[in-house]
Amino acid sequence: MADVESVENLRAAQKILRASLEKSTAISSKLDEIGPRLEDIRQRLPSLEAAIRPSSMQKCSYFGIRDQINAAIGPAAAVLKVYDVVRELEESLLYESCDDLSAYLSSMKMLEEALGFLADNCGLAIQWLEDIVEFLEDNVFSNDQSLLNVKKSLRILQELHEIEERAHLDGGALNAAFNNLETEFRSLLMENSVTTTTCATLLPLTMPVVQKLQAISGRLDGDYRLEKCIVLYIEVRSLNAVRSLQALNLDYLEIQVTEFDDIQSIESHIDQWCKHLELVVKDLIELEYKLCNDVFEKIGSDAWKHCVARLAEEFRLISFLQFGRNVTKMKKNPLKLLKLLDMFALMESLRSNFNRLFGGEACTDIRTLTRELVKTVVNSAFEIFQELPCQVEMQRRFSPPPDGGIPGLVSFITNYCDQLLGDDYRPLLAQVLKIHQSWNQDVYGDGFLTNHIIIIMKEVALNLDAWSKAYEDICLSYLFMMNNHCHFCQLKGTRLGDIMGDSWLGAHEQYKDNCAALYLRQCWGKLLPLISQKDLNSFQESEKKTLKEFNEGFDELYKEQSNWIICDENLRRKVCQILVQAVVPAYRSYMQKYGVLVDQDASASKYVKHTAQSLETMLSSMFQPTLVKKYCSTKHIRFGKLRNLVQNQFRVTLTAM
Repeated sequence: MADVESVENLRAAQKILRASLEKSTAISSKLDEIGPRLEDIRQRLPSLEAAIRPSSMQKCSYFGIRDQINAAIGPAAAVLKVYDVVRELEESLLYESCDDLSAYLSSMKMLEEALGFLADNCGLAIQWLEDIVEFLEDNVFSNDQSLLNVKKSLRILQELHEIEERAHLDGGALNAAFNNLETEFRSLLMENSVTTTTCATLLPLTMPVVQKLQAISGRLDGDYRLEKCIVLYIEVRSLNAVRSLQALNLDYLEIQVTEFDDIQSIESHIDQWCKHLELVVKDLIELEYKLCNDVFEKIGSDAWKHCVARLAEEFRLISFLQFGRNVTKMKKNPLKLLKLLDMFALMESLRSNFNRLFGGEACTDIRTLTRELVKTVVNSAFEIFQELPCQVEMQRRFSPPPDGGIPGLVSFITNYCDQLLGDDYRPLLAQVLKIHQSWNQDVYGDGFLTNHIIIIMKEVALNLDAWSKAYEDICLSYLFMMNNHCHFCQLKGTRLGDIMGDSWLGAHEQYKDNCAALYLRQCWGKLLPLISQKDLNSFQESEKKTLKEFNEGFDELYKEQSNWIICDENLRRKVCQILVQAVVPAYRSYMQKYGVLVDQDASASKYVKHTAQSLETMLSSMFQPTLVKKYCSTKHIRFGKLRNLVQNQFRVTLTAM
């Protein structure tokens, strides 16, 4: 059984070998036939390879730049889409108004960004497409559909780019939108900056309006646009400035004052100047500064400070400063010192305002004029105050009052010094003196001011001594000194009296009483003995002569002194009372002794000229100030009432140094 299987296996293997041999023989026969053909192909292959190589290379190049073509086509397509967006935005801005400012600004921003994208990418996309077209046209793909698509895209982009460039040259929709914003900016200012000529006030703008102005100015922040925006702002707000000033009537600022002019001629204008300058700086310019700050500060530029400088000019701040400077050039005058102190007080109160409002480079002229004004005010005030003792001394050459009253200079100086020492002027004067001496590197002492006032009063006292000696009538001299010592006594309780001291005041009180006693003894002492005769039994000729002498003496004294005055009412009543007590009782007693005899002697009655009552009436009415002498009173004389009285005389010597 095993042998049978082995034989079968051998027969199968034999069949396989026979079949393989037959196939090998057939293949060998075929190879013999193909060999010559392969040799022929081998011989033709170099020439075929040479013919096929260019086409193969072009195909390879095409596949190599395909990615670049796709990379160029993508941005080109994006640029075309952006052009569509630009057209839509331009159309929107063309028909939209600025009423919805937020939406309008949003559209402008999108348009500006789209135009920026085109500016950055359109030219580059065109250049890429031009390079691809050039490459494809130089090769075998001149009729390829891809090339045609690229050319079409290139042509569209070029046309759109040309259109956009022409639009840019003409201003374009964005430029028109900016113009609309400028118009809206001006309209907002005009509609909300109305003022009248009846009141020099400017109302602050509401917050919504300020926010709109902020938004517009922030959007116009760029090169000439911001500059134009500021010009518009100044134009509108300047108009408001002019209108607001019309209510103030500032014509006095044009007055051409010189050093020869009198301060009294423009005294009221100086008061107006102080009031108006404070109003302009603290109210009007302050409001403009805040508004400028609100509208322009967020831009991050100091250009808005230029607005403040320009508006300050429109508010005539330069004219205000120049007027103040002209006042300092006027000739020296005690009243000028008070006005200079008023001006200094104002400039001091405005110092922080000036530093804040006009700190920028655009306000250099204002700062320079301000410094010059303060400097000349301080120097002029110091010079006038320093020269006051010399100026008082120069008044000695004038004659004393013929009525024995208080000289205008004395009343003027005492009231003037008391006013300088008051709460209003003393701190200012002390500050001026301190500043001036610091400029001259001198040490300012606290007692400088009071010591100088004391020196002035000493000069006044020397003047009084000189004037008292100028009277020919010694009685009038006593009356004159009595009046003036009484005037100084009345300084008790005043600031001038306080610095002069109680001993000074007490001395004048004593001098007043001494002068009164000397006056009574010297003037009336010779008259009273005439009616103090011993008892007589008959009215003899000697008594007639005595009565006649008394009448003549009394009438002469009364007539002579009828033009004399005692300024203080209490002192006048006291002196008159003493005269009445000294004369009337003696005269009444005299007449009682001889009255019966006089009645009996008709010839003697002609010597009786006065009754005791008439004498009392006459003596009680003496030394009354007339209307012409109204500046002498029992009260402390007010500075304002007296200054005209001594102005012309005092001015002569104040300017003579």
